[in-house]
Amino acid sequence: MTTQPILVTSRANARVKQLRAAFAGHARLSGGLVAIEGENLLREALDSGLPLKTIFLSERVAPPAWLPRGVELLVLAEEVFASAVATQHPQGIAALLLPPRWEMAAATAANALYLVAAGLQDPGNLGTLIRSAEAFGATAVLTTAGTVSEWNQKALRASAGSVFRVPVVQTDADQLIELKSRGVRLLAAVAPNSEAYSDSGSNSDVAAYASLINSCALMIGNEGAGLGEEWLALADARITIPTPGGVESLNAAVAGSLLLYEASRQREAAQLRAASQPTTSN
Repeated sequence: MTTQPILVTSRANARVKQLRAAFAGHARLSGGLVAIEGENLLREALDSGLPLKTIFLSERVAPPAWLPRGVELLVLAEEVFASAVATQHPQGIAALLLPPRWEMAAATAANALYLVAAGLQDPGNLGTLIRSAEAFGATAVLTTAGTVSEWNQKALRASAGSVFRVPVVQTDADQLIELKSRGVRLLAAVAPNSEAYSDSGSNSDVAAYASLINSCALMIGNEGAGLGEEWLALADARITIPTPGGVESLNAAVAGSLLLYEASRQREAAQLRAASQPTTSN
Protein backbone atom coordinates (compact mmCIF):
# COMPACT_ATOMS: atom_id res chain seq x y z
CA MET A 1 0.00 0.00 0.00
CA THR A 2 1.01 3.60 -0.53
CA THR A 3 0.95 6.16 2.27
CA GLN A 4 -2.44 7.44 3.36
CA PRO A 5 -3.74 9.71 0.57
CA ILE A 6 -4.28 13.39 1.25
CA LEU A 7 -7.19 15.24 -0.34
CA VAL A 8 -6.15 18.51 -1.97
CA THR A 9 -8.77 21.08 -2.93
CA SER A 10 -6.57 24.11 -3.62
CA ARG A 11 -4.82 24.91 -6.88
CA ALA A 12 -2.25 26.82 -4.84
CA ASN A 13 -1.06 23.69 -3.05
CA ALA A 14 2.76 23.49 -3.26
CA ARG A 15 2.77 19.98 -4.79
CA VAL A 16 0.10 20.94 -7.33
CA LYS A 17 2.15 23.99 -8.32
CA GLN A 18 5.22 21.75 -8.68
CA LEU A 19 3.27 19.35 -10.90
CA ARG A 20 1.99 22.23 -13.03
CA ALA A 21 5.53 23.61 -13.41
CA ALA A 22 6.87 20.18 -14.40
CA PHE A 23 4.20 19.76 -17.08
CA ALA A 24 5.09 23.24 -18.38
CA GLY A 25 8.79 22.32 -18.56
CA HIS A 26 9.98 24.75 -15.86
CA ALA A 27 12.85 22.77 -14.40
CA ARG A 28 13.72 25.31 -11.70
CA LEU A 29 10.16 25.58 -10.36
CA SER A 30 9.64 21.83 -10.51
CA GLY A 31 12.87 21.09 -8.66
CA GLY A 32 14.27 19.24 -11.66
CA LEU A 33 11.42 16.73 -11.67
CA VAL A 34 9.54 15.55 -14.74
CA ALA A 35 5.77 15.09 -14.90
CA ILE A 36 4.14 12.09 -16.54
CA GLU A 37 0.45 11.36 -17.02
CA GLY A 38 -1.55 8.22 -17.66
CA GLU A 39 -1.37 4.67 -16.38
CA ASN A 40 0.75 3.42 -19.28
CA LEU A 41 3.57 5.92 -18.74
CA LEU A 42 3.53 5.46 -14.97
CA ARG A 43 3.84 1.69 -15.36
CA GLU A 44 6.58 2.09 -18.00
CA ALA A 45 8.53 4.30 -15.57
CA LEU A 46 8.15 1.80 -12.75
CA ASP A 47 9.07 -1.14 -14.99
CA SER A 48 12.18 0.81 -16.04
CA GLY A 49 13.25 1.16 -12.41
CA LEU A 50 12.56 4.88 -12.07
CA PRO A 51 11.31 5.89 -8.63
CA LEU A 52 8.16 8.01 -8.54
CA LYS A 53 8.41 10.90 -6.09
CA THR A 54 4.72 11.82 -5.86
CA ILE A 55 1.61 10.29 -7.40
CA PHE A 56 -1.48 12.39 -8.09
CA LEU A 57 -4.97 10.97 -8.51
CA SER A 58 -8.15 12.69 -9.50
CA GLU A 59 -10.80 12.12 -6.84
CA ARG A 60 -12.81 10.18 -9.45
CA VAL A 61 -10.05 7.54 -9.83
CA ALA A 62 -9.55 4.70 -7.36
CA PRO A 63 -5.91 3.99 -6.41
CA PRO A 64 -4.63 1.17 -8.69
CA ALA A 65 -3.44 -1.98 -6.93
CA TRP A 66 -0.03 -1.74 -8.63
CA LEU A 67 0.99 1.56 -7.00
CA PRO A 68 4.33 1.13 -5.20
CA ARG A 69 4.62 1.20 -1.43
CA GLY A 70 5.76 4.29 0.40
CA VAL A 71 5.19 6.82 -2.38
CA GLU A 72 3.53 10.09 -1.48
CA LEU A 73 -0.03 9.98 -2.81
CA LEU A 74 -2.20 13.05 -3.28
CA VAL A 75 -5.86 12.89 -4.24
CA LEU A 76 -6.89 16.08 -6.05
CA ALA A 77 -10.30 17.53 -6.57
CA GLU A 78 -11.14 16.95 -10.20
CA GLU A 79 -10.89 20.62 -11.20
CA VAL A 80 -7.55 20.91 -9.38
CA PHE A 81 -6.19 17.87 -11.21
CA ALA A 82 -7.36 19.26 -14.58
CA SER A 83 -5.68 22.60 -13.84
CA ALA A 84 -2.29 20.97 -13.33
CA VAL A 85 -1.95 18.43 -16.16
CA ALA A 86 -1.11 19.10 -19.80
CA THR A 87 -3.83 17.20 -21.66
CA GLN A 88 -7.35 18.32 -22.51
CA HIS A 89 -8.87 15.01 -21.42
CA PRO A 90 -6.94 13.95 -18.30
CA GLN A 91 -6.72 10.27 -17.47
CA GLY A 92 -6.89 10.98 -13.77
CA ILE A 93 -3.42 9.80 -12.74
CA ALA A 94 -0.06 11.59 -12.92
CA ALA A 95 3.30 11.53 -11.18
CA LEU A 96 6.51 13.41 -10.60
CA LEU A 97 9.79 11.58 -11.11
CA LEU A 98 13.49 12.31 -11.22
CA PRO A 99 14.54 11.68 -14.84
CA PRO A 100 17.65 9.65 -15.69
CA ARG A 101 20.69 11.71 -16.65
CA TRP A 102 23.06 10.16 -19.15
CA GLU A 103 26.67 11.03 -19.93
CA MET A 104 28.51 10.09 -23.11
CA ALA A 105 30.76 7.75 -21.12
CA ALA A 106 27.72 5.63 -20.25
CA ALA A 107 26.45 5.63 -23.84
CA THR A 108 29.21 3.60 -25.41
CA ALA A 109 29.27 0.05 -26.70
CA ALA A 110 31.19 -2.20 -29.01
CA ASN A 111 29.96 -1.78 -32.56
CA ALA A 112 27.85 1.18 -31.46
CA LEU A 113 24.84 2.54 -33.33
CA TYR A 114 23.94 6.15 -32.59
CA LEU A 115 21.11 8.34 -33.80
CA VAL A 116 22.09 12.03 -33.83
CA ALA A 117 19.18 14.49 -33.70
CA ALA A 118 20.70 17.73 -34.96
CA GLY A 119 18.35 20.61 -34.27
CA LEU A 120 15.07 18.67 -34.33
CA GLN A 121 12.32 20.97 -33.10
CA ASP A 122 9.22 18.78 -33.39
CA PRO A 123 8.77 16.88 -30.11
CA GLY A 124 6.73 14.17 -31.79
CA ASN A 125 9.60 13.46 -34.18
CA LEU A 126 12.13 13.22 -31.37
CA GLY A 127 9.93 10.96 -29.27
CA THR A 128 9.28 8.69 -32.25
CA LEU A 129 13.01 8.44 -32.97
CA ILE A 130 13.74 7.52 -29.36
CA ARG A 131 11.13 4.78 -29.60
CA SER A 132 12.64 3.55 -32.88
CA ALA A 133 16.11 3.67 -31.35
CA GLU A 134 15.01 1.21 -28.69
CA ALA A 135 13.13 -0.95 -31.18
CA PHE A 136 16.16 -1.35 -33.45
CA GLY A 137 18.82 -1.68 -30.78
CA ALA A 138 20.54 1.70 -30.99
CA THR A 139 23.17 2.45 -28.38
CA ALA A 140 21.96 5.99 -27.69
CA VAL A 141 20.27 9.05 -29.11
CA LEU A 142 22.53 12.10 -29.23
CA THR A 143 20.95 15.56 -29.33
CA THR A 144 22.59 18.83 -30.36
CA ALA A 145 21.85 22.39 -29.33
CA GLY A 146 18.51 23.52 -30.68
CA THR A 147 16.89 20.10 -30.36
CA VAL A 148 13.70 19.94 -28.30
CA SER A 149 13.99 18.34 -24.86
CA GLU A 150 13.24 14.65 -24.67
CA TRP A 151 11.14 15.49 -21.58
CA ASN A 152 8.80 17.71 -23.55
CA GLN A 153 5.35 16.23 -22.94
CA LYS A 154 4.70 15.44 -26.61
CA ALA A 155 8.14 13.88 -27.00
CA LEU A 156 7.66 11.83 -23.87
CA ARG A 157 4.29 10.49 -25.02
CA ALA A 158 5.57 9.77 -28.54
CA SER A 159 8.43 7.74 -27.08
CA ALA A 160 5.84 5.49 -25.34
CA GLY A 161 8.23 4.99 -22.42
CA SER A 162 11.41 4.35 -24.44
CA VAL A 163 12.84 7.62 -23.11
CA PHE A 164 13.05 5.96 -19.68
CA ARG A 165 15.47 3.34 -21.03
CA VAL A 166 17.32 4.71 -24.07
CA PRO A 167 20.27 6.96 -23.20
CA VAL A 168 19.59 10.44 -24.58
CA VAL A 169 22.76 12.52 -24.38
CA GLN A 170 23.36 16.12 -25.30
CA THR A 171 26.33 16.39 -27.62
CA ASP A 172 28.34 18.89 -29.65
CA ALA A 173 30.79 18.91 -32.54
CA ASP A 174 33.80 18.20 -30.30
CA GLN A 175 32.17 15.09 -28.87
CA LEU A 176 31.26 13.85 -32.34
CA ILE A 177 34.86 14.38 -33.43
CA GLU A 178 35.89 12.30 -30.41
CA LEU A 179 33.55 9.54 -31.56
CA LYS A 180 35.17 9.66 -35.00
CA SER A 181 38.58 9.24 -33.40
CA ARG A 182 37.28 6.02 -31.83
CA GLY A 183 36.24 4.62 -35.19
CA VAL A 184 32.58 5.69 -35.31
CA ARG A 185 31.59 6.72 -38.85
CA LEU A 186 29.39 9.81 -39.02
CA LEU A 187 26.74 9.41 -41.72
CA ALA A 188 24.71 12.45 -42.72
CA ALA A 189 21.19 11.70 -43.92
CA VAL A 190 20.17 13.97 -46.82
CA ALA A 191 17.28 14.02 -49.24
CA PRO A 192 18.08 12.53 -52.68
CA ASN A 193 17.25 15.76 -54.49
CA SER A 194 18.79 18.13 -51.96
CA GLU A 195 21.66 20.50 -52.61
CA ALA A 196 23.60 18.75 -49.85
CA TYR A 197 23.32 15.46 -51.70
CA SER A 198 24.03 16.98 -55.12
CA ASP A 199 27.17 18.65 -53.83
CA SER A 200 28.44 15.64 -51.94
CA GLY A 201 30.42 14.32 -54.88
CA SER A 202 32.19 11.09 -54.17
CA ASN A 203 31.42 11.45 -50.47
CA SER A 204 27.93 9.90 -50.79
CA ASP A 205 26.20 6.55 -50.63
CA VAL A 206 22.67 5.32 -51.10
CA ALA A 207 21.27 3.89 -47.86
CA ALA A 208 20.41 0.58 -49.50
CA TYR A 209 24.07 0.05 -50.35
CA ALA A 210 25.85 1.88 -47.52
CA SER A 211 27.27 -0.48 -44.93
CA LEU A 212 25.83 0.19 -41.48
CA ILE A 213 27.29 -2.95 -39.94
CA ASN A 214 30.17 -1.31 -38.10
CA SER A 215 30.10 1.48 -35.52
CA CYS A 216 28.26 4.50 -36.94
CA ALA A 217 26.20 7.54 -36.05
CA LEU A 218 23.21 8.40 -38.23
CA MET A 219 22.72 12.17 -38.32
CA ILE A 220 19.19 13.51 -38.86
CA GLY A 221 18.75 17.24 -39.40
CA ASN A 222 16.15 19.88 -38.71
CA GLU A 223 12.69 19.21 -40.15
CA GLY A 224 12.78 22.24 -42.46
CA ALA A 225 16.44 23.05 -43.10
CA GLY A 226 18.03 19.61 -42.83
CA LEU A 227 21.57 19.22 -41.54
CA GLY A 228 23.59 22.41 -41.19
CA GLU A 229 26.97 22.90 -42.79
CA GLU A 230 28.73 22.25 -39.48
CA TRP A 231 27.34 18.72 -39.32
CA LEU A 232 27.74 18.01 -43.03
CA ALA A 233 31.40 18.98 -42.78
CA LEU A 234 31.92 16.43 -40.00
CA ALA A 235 30.32 13.58 -41.92
CA ASP A 236 32.38 10.72 -43.28
CA ALA A 237 29.65 10.09 -45.87
CA ARG A 238 26.25 11.36 -46.92
CA ILE A 239 23.51 8.80 -47.27
CA THR A 240 20.02 8.98 -48.67
CA ILE A 241 16.91 6.83 -48.80
CA PRO A 242 15.69 6.23 -52.36
CA THR A 243 12.10 7.39 -52.84
CA PRO A 244 10.89 6.08 -56.21
CA GLY A 245 7.41 7.39 -55.44
CA GLY A 246 8.59 10.89 -56.21
CA VAL A 247 8.14 12.69 -52.88
CA GLU A 248 10.72 15.39 -52.25
CA SER A 249 11.70 14.25 -48.77
CA LEU A 250 10.67 12.09 -45.83
CA ASN A 251 9.55 13.17 -42.39
CA ALA A 252 12.57 13.31 -40.05
CA ALA A 253 11.19 10.60 -37.76
CA VAL A 254 10.34 8.35 -40.72
CA ALA A 255 13.78 8.80 -42.28
CA GLY A 256 15.60 8.16 -39.03
CA SER A 257 13.47 5.11 -38.26
CA LEU A 258 14.09 3.63 -41.72
CA LEU A 259 17.84 4.10 -41.33
CA LEU A 260 17.80 2.52 -37.88
CA TYR A 261 15.85 -0.42 -39.28
CA GLU A 262 18.33 -0.78 -42.15
CA ALA A 263 21.23 -0.79 -39.70
CA SER A 264 19.47 -3.41 -37.57
CA ARG A 265 18.69 -5.53 -40.64
CA GLN A 266 22.26 -5.42 -41.92
CA ARG A 267 23.72 -6.26 -38.53
CA GLU A 268 21.40 -9.20 -37.98
CA ALA A 269 22.19 -10.53 -41.45
CA ALA A 270 25.92 -10.21 -40.77
CA GLN A 271 25.54 -12.15 -37.51
CA LEU A 272 23.61 -14.90 -39.27
CA ARG A 273 26.29 -15.14 -41.97
CA ALA A 274 29.01 -15.35 -39.36
CA ALA A 275 27.13 -18.03 -37.43
CA SER A 276 26.64 -20.11 -40.57
CA GLN A 277 30.33 -20.13 -41.49
CA PRO A 278 31.87 -23.58 -41.02
CA THR A 279 34.40 -23.84 -38.25
CA THR A 280 37.83 -25.24 -38.93
CA SER A 281 39.75 -27.56 -36.64
CA ASN A 282 43.44 -28.22 -36.42
